[in-house]
Amino acid sequence: MSSEDAMPNNGITINGGRTIEECQKMIQKSLKRPMVKFLMENMEKAGCGVGRNFFKAVECDKEISGGYSPGEGILVCSNHMRLQDEVNQVVIHELIHAYDDCRAANLDWSDCAHHACSEIRAGHLSGDCHYKRELLRSFVKLRGHEQECVRRRVMKSVLANPHCSESAAKDAMAAVWDTCYNDTSPFDRAP
Repeated sequence: MSSEDAMPNNGITINGGRTIEECQKMIQKSLKRPMVKFLMENMEKAGCGVGRNFFKAVECDKEISGGYSPGEGILVCSNHMRLQDEVNQVVIHELIHAYDDCRAANLDWSDCAHHACSEIRAGHLSGDCHYKRELLRSFVKLRGHEQECVRRRVMKSVLANPHCSESAAKDAMAAVWDTCYNDTSPFDRAP
């Protein structure tokens, strides 16, 4: 997410979202969660410190929940957040991107394969595609839902990359799927 996707707070929320101040408090609660602490500790071990200013609540123009921006940190779109669980998920998902950026010195977010790989890992490892979340999104499938969800969400994210056409996004995801889906670092296995 680029800084131009975020707007200064004017005190108005969209779709029942939160104010920046409310969202910032929710982010602080997220930082106390075991999975968030684990990811931040592993960022430190990989040589990338995560200070309090690494996480920012902002208002966003686009229909996105947040994003990771190298050099800026993690932005959470307050006007699209309603529940603490939503903030937790954004923080965890984006921390996986930050971890990937930290551990891979040559990660190029304009490269469709690099972007797809980090999206595959974030979708798989963050819990974004847990069957309960999928039910709430009205996606009902008993078998294979998790991989189908990850693929759907990877395509949505990579297609938002101005460097990736639909065919380039599909090809990139297919090329890196096995390697990236099975890469569970820093976890021993997918949580």
